[in-house]
Amino acid sequence: MKTFKGLVKTRQSVRKYNNSKQVESSKLELCLEAARLAPSASNSQPWTFIVVNKPDLKNKIANATFSKTVSFNKFTVDAPILIVVVTEKSALKAQMGNFLKNQQYNLLDIGTAIENFCLQATDLGLGTCMLGWFNEKKIKELLDIPTKKRVNIVISLGYAHENVTLRDKKRKSMQEFVKYNSYK
Repeated sequence: MKTFKGLVKTRQSVRKYNNSKQVESSKLELCLEAARLAPSASNSQPWTFIVVNKPDLKNKIANATFSKTVSFNKFTVDAPILIVVVTEKSALKAQMGNFLKNQQYNLLDIGTAIENFCLQATDLGLGTCMLGWFNEKKIKELLDIPTKKRVNIVISLGYAHENVTLRDKKRKSMQEFVKYNSYK
């Protein structure tokens, strides 16, 4: 197990997978457990994770993440697993907070859960990529997701291709994004 800082530094979006190496079910379960344990507003746990690991269905979902004009997600075809995250309603208290504070706590909660999932995957030697660009309508049809539900994110999961190397993280400096006691 890496230090937490080491884990955060090595977690990256993997866009090239070793499609001949399957993810062990025990590792998948650990990632799902990490997501399950994420905190959420009023303990709502406003998420459903749909594991898509049947090859034919997974490829149909993968094909819904790109098109002829938007092709940057084509790598999903090589990922052995796709996780489709469905946004659920928050608990009543959190829903009231959403309304009164003009916040979407369920989206904040999902962000926490998927980061737990991705960090656990990294710790287990797996690669992930969080996708926000996809044909939601097509994915909902393929997975029988009710039309009133939202799919806000799809996560690819698998072993990174041998040629994938750790990239330097280009991030703002602490001085650029941290303020103390005032925005100014």
